[in-house]
Order: sequence, then C-alpha cells, then structure tokens
Amino acid sequence: MEYIKLYIKSKIRLIAVIIICCVIFGVVFYLTDLPLKAVLYPMLLCMIVFAAAASLNIRRTIIRHSEMKSFLTDPSDLSELMLPESHSVEDEDYKALVCALISQKDELINRMNTRYDEMNEYYTVWAHQIKTPIASMRLNLQNEDSPSARQLKSDLFSIERYVEMELAYFRLDSPSTDYLFKQYNLDDIVKQSVKLFAGEFILRNISLDYTPLNISVVTDEKWLSFVFEQLISNALKYTPSGSISVYADGESAMCIKDTGIGIASEDLPRVFEKGYTGCNGRADKKASGIGLYLCKKICTALGHGISITSAPGQGTLVRLDFNQNNTVFD
Repeated sequence: MEYIKLYIKSKIRLIAVIIICCVIFGVVFYLTDLPLKAVLYPMLLCMIVFAAAASLNIRRTIIRHSEMKSFLTDPSDLSELMLPESHSVEDEDYKALVCALISQKDELINRMNTRYDEMNEYYTVWAHQIKTPIASMRLNLQNEDSPSARQLKSDLFSIERYVEMELAYFRLDSPSTDYLFKQYNLDDIVKQSVKLFAGEFILRNISLDYTPLNISVVTDEKWLSFVFEQLISNALKYTPSGSISVYADGESAMCIKDTGIGIASEDLPRVFEKGYTGCNGRADKKASGIGLYLCKKICTALGHGISITSAPGQGTLVRLDFNQNNTVFD
C-alpha cells in the first residue's frame, strides 16, 4: 500500500492532466446540450481503461522495484548483464549511467588489486633482503659479551620481530595464505618460541615461570607461534620487573600472565582494534597498535579464542582457548 501511494504521488501530474481533460470534455459536452448519458458513458469507459492500464503499470513497476532491491542486497556483484530490460528512454539513460559506474568500479578494483600486489611484492622482497644485514650484524656480535653488545643484540632482535610482524601483516590478507593444520603438542610450540626470547629475559632480568601444559591441539604451528611470540614480546615490553608465567587453564586453554604495568579498563574493549595503542602505547611512543590486532585476526582464522583481562599496576593475563573449532579458511 505504501508503495502504491508513492507511485500515485510520482504520477500526480499525469493524473491531474487526465482529470483536466475529462473536465474539459464534460464542459464542452454540457455546453453543446448533449444528453447526460452520452457524456457519462464514454467518460466511464475511459476511466475503466485508464484504471486497467494503471494497474498493469503499477504491477510492472512493483516487479521492477523488487528486482532493483535484490541488487542492493549485494551491489558488489552487480554486473551489466544483471540489469533489467529497459522499457523507456529514461530507463535506457539510467541503465547507461549504471553501466558506466560499474565499469568505473571494475577499473578501480583492478587498479587497487594491482597496486596491492606490487606493494605486497615490494615489502616481501624488502623483508627478506633486510634479514641479510641483520644476520651479518648478529654474526659480528656473537663473540662480544659487553653491555653494549648485549643491548645491540636486543635491538637486532626487536628489528627481527618488526620484520616478522610486517610479513605477517601482508601475508594474512593474501589469498595464498598457507594454513597447514595438524595435531601438535602445545609444549613443543611454546618452548620453541620461549627459547627465542631467552636473551631478552636475561637482559631485562625478568623471570619465566613455565608450567608444562600437556595440551594437544589442532592448529597451524607457524601462525600460532607468531601469536605466542607476539604475546611474550608484549609481556616483556610492559613488564619493567617481576615475572611472566605460562600455564594451562583446564584441558584446552593456556594463559600468559605478567606482573607488568597492566591495561586501563577503558582501553580493554579496544585492545584488538587495528592501530589502537591506548594509554600505554601513547606513553611508550613506539607502539603501533598492530600486534594484538594480528593476534586476534590469526586466532579467528585458526579457530582459537583469545581474551585479555588486566588492571593498572596488577599485570595482564592473556587466555588462548583451543576448544573452538570454527576454523576460517580465507
């Protein structure tokens, strides 16, 4: 009913013209002293014909309206072949305009995809090339054991972490992301990741309290290792002193808990947002707001849950739940 009202409103000028024409004929017939039946009968027939034609036009318009609404549900898939047939010059004009917009959209998408592929290729090559001088510097420092050498090794390790984060950022959105799901002993993955940070724990004088997890999980070893390493890196960054604990929580979850500066309550709901750094990030001046965003995205793709509880001055606890099997294959 609402659509019929809108249709009548859109045709109000035409209806007004028809009514005026009927009035003119009626007045002319009246002035020429024609019998009333001779006037009313043809007017009634004309009104019936007009009502029938209007009904057919309304029905056709409603059908076309439904077709157009179906396109709006997913306009990204709209193509020229899907557009309804034109029945007027006005329809042809609108169809030509829509086709031009579709063509412009397709051209823009192709340009964006080409630019993304080029950027992805550049950063991938850059990441692999920069690993060579990093490895060379680490090799030159391996026989040095001075405070400055240890600090340089720590800085090199941070650079390596940033490079790995950059690669993960681009690979994660790539259509060729290589997930390889197998049954793994979680302790093997965790121990391998913790070993990478041994020098950081010693340099920062942070103790590690590790309790064997004894958890078997179906996951992708490479991507889960990245998540765990990012969480350990964050814990070390925001723990000036104290310890970091890794332990099981039930039969299908693990926790990484630190005694660091904690996270403000107003920041907790947004810690997984891309680019969000919160109070700690603004104070640190070096936070990118990408690490936890990648962790959340990877866990979602792997079908694992991740949550964070924290309070300022009371440390942070990150919980990884492996009981979820909603694995997403992109």
